[in-house]
Amino acid sequence: MTVTVELCGLEVPGAHGVEDAERENPQRFLYDVRVELAEPATDSVEETVDYRDVVRCVREVSDSRSFRLLESMAAAVADSLLARYGLEAVTVRVRKPDVRLEAPVEWTAATVERRRP
Repeated sequence: MTVTVELCGLEVPGAHGVEDAERENPQRFLYDVRVELAEPATDSVEETVDYRDVVRCVREVSDSRSFRLLESMAAAVADSLLARYGLEAVTVRVRKPDVRLEAPVEWTAATVERRRP
């Protein structure tokens, strides 16, 4: 049996993007993280993934380098979460709400899913 744990709308600033100005000036990125893991046998945080650890992991990946692509950033977060915790699967969506395009958009996003082999 598995359980799904979700963190939605985690806001982490970062200097990421294709344009030089985006990498020079931090902007908002919103992370939606969904992890699948074995159902805890007891009501203990030690048997699941601690939300605080997920937040720390996302921040560490975001701070580790400047990403040009949302796809690369989402993949790096997903890979890190899968490697650190005993997860069955992880899905990471990174949204960029302050994107400037030729036409108005609410946000752009990239989503990556990883499963344990």
